[in-house]
Amino acid sequence: MLTPSKTKYRKSQKGGKKIKGNATSGDKISFGSFALKALDSGKINSRQIEAARKVITRCMKRKGKFWIRVFPHTPITRKPAEVRMGSGKGSVEFYAMNIKPGKIIFEVDGVPDDIATEALQKSSGKLPFRVKVIQRVY
Repeated sequence: MLTPSKTKYRKSQKGGKKIKGNATSGDKISFGSFALKALDSGKINSRQIEAARKVITRCMKRKGKFWIRVFPHTPITRKPAEVRMGSGKGSVEFYAMNIKPGKIIFEVDGVPDDIATEALQKSSGKLPFRVKVIQRVY
């Protein structure tokens, strides 16, 4: 599971409710020849990234190369159920990352085209927003 090894502050604010605008960084394919691109905005946590990673590596039969282009660094806190209001902020439950439309999430290279698209298509079911498979144009 992806968690930051060191953080400056243990807890932080999540930011606003809406994730506005399109991605400006990480919106182009940098490493592989196929990629999974976000079409909607949302939050992705380390469990979702790990589930999608497992699907991709199994579908590719551990051949080729695979890159994860996102890292969950925002701590999300929760208070336990049936706890009265007050008495501070809850403990950190998991880490997440805000995803804007256009952000590249995974990249794949070194496998045939049909296997790469199938692997990325299967992994899209593990993510909480709509995505599409794109190919690098040389």
